Amino acid sequence: MGRLFVVSLEGNIYSCKHCQTHLALFEDIYSKSFHCKHGKAYLFNKVVNVSVGEKEERMMTTGLHTVADIFCVGCGSIVGWKYEAAYEKAQKYKEGKSILERFKVSGPDGSNYWVSHEAQVGGSDADDA
Repeated sequence: MGRLFVVSLEGNIYSCKHCQTHLALFEDIYSKSFHCKHGKAYLFNKVVNVSVGEKEERMMTTGLHTVADIFCVGCGSIVGWKYEAAYEKAQKYKEGKSILERFKVSGPDGSNYWVSHEAQVGGSDADDA
């Protein structure tokens, strides 16, 4: 296994909730209108310090997508997923972008998103654009 180089970001940073490894900048948020089974999720144009898992087909609320889970390189926890392919024309804008689930990251001000009971019970396991 090679050496691990971790990118340090400057500015308003989203970090892994478990190990504080930098993951993304606030200015790289493409959309905040996504949801997962644990609550809010943000779509980012760019994320760093993640490894990409196996591609798989997932049926989401907006249709079939090819996605891959993304893992923090600092601690190995799943922090979201990357859109590899979208099959509906209206969903193509997601390709190459990544979702970070808010309950798995710390916000730019160090805040954590706490999962509400409603999100656990009634939330989607996918996106909700």
